[in-house]
Amino acid sequence: MPLLQFLAPVDTCKDRITSALEALRPTTSWERTPGAGQGLDGVLMGGRGFGVAMEALCNYLGSEYGNTFALARVFAFLSGPPDYGPGQLDTRRYGEQYASKGEDADRALLPEQTPFYKDLAAVAVQAGVCVDIFAVTNEYTDLASLKFLSIESGGSLFLYSNTDDSTLPQDMYRMLSRPYAFNCVLRLRTSTEFKPGHSYGHFFPDPQYENVQHIICCDSYATYAYDFDFANDVGFSRHASEQPVVQIAFQYTVVVPPEELSGSGLVSSSRGKHSLKRRLRIRTLQFGTAQNLNELYDGVDPEAVLSLLVHKVILASLEQGVREGRMLLHDWLVILTAQYNEAFKLLQYKNGSSSITAQIDVAFSQCPQLQPLPRLVFALLRNPLLRFHEEGVHPDYRIYVQCLFSALEPSSLDRAIYPVLTSYSTPDKQAYPRHSLSRAALITSGSPIFFLDAFTTLIVFYSSTADPSLPFPPPQDCLLRSTINKLKQERCITPKLIFIRGGQDDASAFENYLIEEQDVDGSGLTSVMGFVSFLEDITQSVLEYMK
Repeated sequence: MPLLQFLAPVDTCKDRITSALEALRPTTSWERTPGAGQGLDGVLMGGRGFGVAMEALCNYLGSEYGNTFALARVFAFLSGPPDYGPGQLDTRRYGEQYASKGEDADRALLPEQTPFYKDLAAVAVQAGVCVDIFAVTNEYTDLASLKFLSIESGGSLFLYSNTDDSTLPQDMYRMLSRPYAFNCVLRLRTSTEFKPGHSYGHFFPDPQYENVQHIICCDSYATYAYDFDFANDVGFSRHASEQPVVQIAFQYTVVVPPEELSGSGLVSSSRGKHSLKRRLRIRTLQFGTAQNLNELYDGVDPEAVLSLLVHKVILASLEQGVREGRMLLHDWLVILTAQYNEAFKLLQYKNGSSSITAQIDVAFSQCPQLQPLPRLVFALLRNPLLRFHEEGVHPDYRIYVQCLFSALEPSSLDRAIYPVLTSYSTPDKQAYPRHSLSRAALITSGSPIFFLDAFTTLIVFYSSTADPSLPFPPPQDCLLRSTINKLKQERCITPKLIFIRGGQDDASAFENYLIEEQDVDGSGLTSVMGFVSFLEDITQSVLEYMK
């Protein structure tokens, strides 16, 4: 059956489409009867047959029916877990039973419970189908199982707790209005001294060739990361005439508008129609090698380091649990701090013994490029990505954050991990470009207005001591609003904008980002430490490590 027979033209069927949409009623699992999703006398009682529907759609769009589509992009919407037919998910694994059985909920709820959606992703890739999943739900939906269908087909995973104040319409508009490349192949090669290790991103690895990834659909925001291993124990030769080389080849298809074709002199008989154009981009990069640790540290890009750390702790969390991911991240900073102190000869040993008399430099005071790392690691440990289940982190939200962070380019990820806090003396005048995330910073600055950019959330906070004559919220034609609008326009997703007036509104949404304070969320958990305590802990761990 032709695809057009499945579609209803908006111009002639607008009233019917509107009536059909208005007839829909949002339904959660709590509102459905115990028999939901089961057949009664052959009649289906309101189950979510998401798996069987997506399987049928991928098969229809695949080669079995001629594969006549250059690209199929599917927006899939879910209001709860699939509970009928192939791909149905058992949500009972989320509950009190883990506490009673003594199981690690952080580890138990991260793996998928069925390979169905991972296998379906392979079918989607083969058929050239990219799937974006929009989950609008506040109940456990098991995104750990569903995510593969989106991320491995080159799509995205979105999570909204409700429809009232969600940014779903804006996110959809952004996605539909951006130019895309599709049917992409990404290949990475290196010179002989080293080789690619892990690759990270929303793609599907080629089953036959190493270091070749298939990406059904991507835009200019799509980001992929690699780490490398030495090919042998020699490393890079210091006396070699040729420097290390990385070559990236990216082949893709784009839709070219008719005016672009006419401008290039390509006249088509189908004038006025868009055309497909296959392109290949090759980038060859040559790098210098550091001669010692000091040079290596001077060449560090903190944002790129954070990006790879995030990818690695996500992988470790999925394989060994959140607790292990936290330990690996903590140990990484301890080892880096110890090696830095050794490299800069900052340590003094007492009478030739292993006792250290000098103070450990945990702030990397002699290396500006390393100085942001302790704060970034601290913030990453306080992020929902690595906080424990008992601290109130919903497993679906953790999976959403994993999928979001694994696709962000380094500067955006840096902002999502450690938000930027700026102060304004008036809506038209910036006071300070950046503050630490602490209450002390708010008090000492004396500024009446603060703007926090946490990537997914933008918060304008008026202090309780702000002059009542200052306009609230900021007017549309002021500097602060212009900054907000510019940031929203540049984002790959639509950030949620919140205005808070201190002393009158609930300020917890803003205060929860002041992570450098101890126990800012009022949870009372003694495991939550402030930044100063964190540095003291790292110092003690370094001393233990170097004994």
